[in-house]
Amino acid sequence: MENKILLFNKWDTSDITVQDPGLKNFISLKPILVPKTGGKNIKIKFHKSKNHIVERLMTKLMVVGHKGKKHKLTSGRNCGKGVKVYNLVIKAFNIVESKLNLNPVQVFVKAVENSSPREEITSIEYGGARYPQSVDCAPQRRIDIALRMMTQGAYHKSFRNKKGAEECLAEEIILAYNNDNKSVAVAKKLELERQAEASR
Repeated sequence: MENKILLFNKWDTSDITVQDPGLKNFISLKPILVPKTGGKNIKIKFHKSKNHIVERLMTKLMVVGHKGKKHKLTSGRNCGKGVKVYNLVIKAFNIVESKLNLNPVQVFVKAVENSSPREEITSIEYGGARYPQSVDCAPQRRIDIALRMMTQGAYHKSFRNKKGAEECLAEEIILAYNNDNKSVAVAKKLELERQAEASR
C-alpha cells in the first residue's frame, strides 16, 4: 500500500471532486501535508488558484477584510499569527467531521461551491447618470467572495459570544454545505444574484 500525503496528516484529498465546472481549474486540491507555502506561487499567473483551497481559507482568516467601504473587520485579530489560524482550521474541521461523519475538506469544497455567486452588479455611467448593471462573476472572484463572506460570518458570530471562532467557522461551513440561508456566505450570494437579476 502506497503512502498517501494527507492534509494535516489526517484527511485524504485525492478523491475529492469539484462539481461546479466553472470552478474546477480554480480550486486546488493537490496533495499537501501543511497548507502553508509562504507565497512560493506568487510569480505564476492566477497564482492564488495554485494555492491549496484550505491555505486560501487560512490566509483569509488572517485578515478577514472590510465590510463594504467601512473598515470594521480589517485587522487586529490574527495578523501574522499563522499557527493560531492553523490550529483554528484543524479544530473547525474536526468539529465538521464529528457532526457530519464526512471528510471535512470535501464538505468545505462543497460549501465554497454553494456560496460562490454567479452574477453581481457594477455601476456604469451613461449620459452623466449612473446605472447598476449585472455582470458575470469571474471564477477567481467567485471563490474570493465566498471565502471572505464565510470568514466574516464566522468572526461576526464569534464576537461577544460564548462560542469559539472554531465552532462558528465549523457552523458556517456546515450551513453553506447544506445551502442554508442562515449561512452568511449563502445569504450574500443570493442577495447579489437577486440584485443582478433586477439590473439586467
